[in-house]
Amino acid sequence: MLTINNYVKAKSLEEAYELNQARNARVMGGMMWMRLGNAKVQTLIDLSNLGLDQIEETERYFKIGAMCTLRQLELHEGLREAYGDSIAESVRHIVGVQFRNQATVGGSIYGRFGFSDVLTCLLALDTFVELYDGGTIRLSEFVNHKRDKDILLSIIIRKSDRKLHYDSIRQTKTDFPVLACAVVTGPVHGKETWYFSIGARPMKAAVLEKEWEIPKDISDEQLEIYAKEAAAQFTYGTNMRGSAKYRQHLAEVLIMRAMRSILAEDK
Repeated sequence: MLTINNYVKAKSLEEAYELNQARNARVMGGMMWMRLGNAKVQTLIDLSNLGLDQIEETERYFKIGAMCTLRQLELHEGLREAYGDSIAESVRHIVGVQFRNQATVGGSIYGRFGFSDVLTCLLALDTFVELYDGGTIRLSEFVNHKRDKDILLSIIIRKSDRKLHYDSIRQTKTDFPVLACAVVTGPVHGKETWYFSIGARPMKAAVLEKEWEIPKDISDEQLEIYAKEAAAQFTYGTNMRGSAKYRQHLAEVLIMRAMRSILAEDK
């Protein structure tokens, strides 16, 4: 059971940060996962009055406030126009609409959960996180940071000519993924570059970068070689949802499907 002694709705980011430095203080997002745990929290800090619940789009980037809900991410027309249905697909199986109307993007990213579809998807893009004290850093760097008492303000996706495909395997529709996979490709410094993000390994998501020039008419046999090579460079584990060997096989399949889908778009 979760026990909370003091609840504070922060009036400023500075106040929220100062309160959060206490050993037994925690920042609340949508309270969807935190409330299921067993913990005694001295001070729970609410960020809902600090304007962090909007998605801003400019010519160069999308800036997603940490208090934006997964449902906002799912329905945002700018994100859909830029990346097709892939970002919406990454949250579609997360419990249900009622849950996604409360769960926050910041909670998904800051938690760095192994099962996070959102983290897996955004990690493959040109994504940064904005922290109150730590400034703006790449999401791939933040994922491997030691947990601290900083506050996540926003997630920034830098716009570029990249194509994204997301997919996952689940035992049932609303269950945690057995494996999650995001694949992105686009030109970087004049070279065709592929990014592969694998989550629910069952460890937290990791990303791989490859400079591969792959012809659009490549055969399935040749494409399978690329997919196997990418999948083999991730580490997998075993739990109640599947073995490490099974997860690696799923990664090969999902990577190949994603690459084939992206290549078909360019024809």
